[in-house]
Amino acid sequence: MARKLFFNCGLVLMLGVSACTSLETTQAPEEVPEIRPGILMGYLPTDAPLDSKVFVPAAPAADSPRQAMDNAIVAKMLPLRDTPRWELATRDARLAFPAAADAFSCALGLPITEEDTPDLYMLLRRTLADLGLATYAAKNAYQRERPFMINGEPICTPEEEKMLRGDGSYPSGHTAIGWGWGLILSELAPGRTEALVARGRAFGESRNVCNVHWRSDIVAGRMAGAAAVARLHTNEQFLAAMAAAREDISRARESGLTPQVDCEAEARALATPL
Repeated sequence: MARKLFFNCGLVLMLGVSACTSLETTQAPEEVPEIRPGILMGYLPTDAPLDSKVFVPAAPAADSPRQAMDNAIVAKMLPLRDTPRWELATRDARLAFPAAADAFSCALGLPITEEDTPDLYMLLRRTLADLGLATYAAKNAYQRERPFMINGEPICTPEEEKMLRGDGSYPSGHTAIGWGWGLILSELAPGRTEALVARGRAFGESRNVCNVHWRSDIVAGRMAGAAAVARLHTNEQFLAAMAAAREDISRARESGLTPQVDCEAEARALATPL
């Protein structure tokens, strides 16, 4: 039986979907509908999204001290182009799975794959939508221009430039996702909390490196991501998924599995002073 699903147009833009009115799916009820191929619907209902414009500060005014600080940080990021930190930021920009799961593999100390940790992998895939959507009430309210639209300098993902021009900068959706994943994973693996939260911070900072977000976008994105995680903890499906993911992690550790990415190279890139 087909069902019609409605989605926030902003997240649809962020994920690269060409239409944002409605999508039809013929999936069985036990299957998770897709916003687009490979991008799954989250756990939270889409008809009552978080109103992030209520709890994040207003976007900085053009002549404000906050904007002056943002300008200074953008100028500091520009020389990082074509460095290992820029390359890592480019990888962090990709939200499609399976590649997106690699971002936190080193911090977790385990592979995050459909084969090795299937419940954890599904948890990250579904929460991507919940975390990203949490930014859009504020994004749509402020429609802030992105740094590259002001300074004319390159970005990590030039193929996304047209889409990004139409998608508000404040708050950062990528940051909400990365910060939220860091919090969720640190709950699942408390022994790795410091590394996981640090990776969540760096995931957002990658958007500064890429010249697509201001620093205040990143700070507001963390607020939205944290609020979405708090709301997720009221959802029974999410809590059951957390329990299953926790078992995945335990089994993977007992099996001696290790990350399938170059963690030494990632560590060197992350050591770049920002």
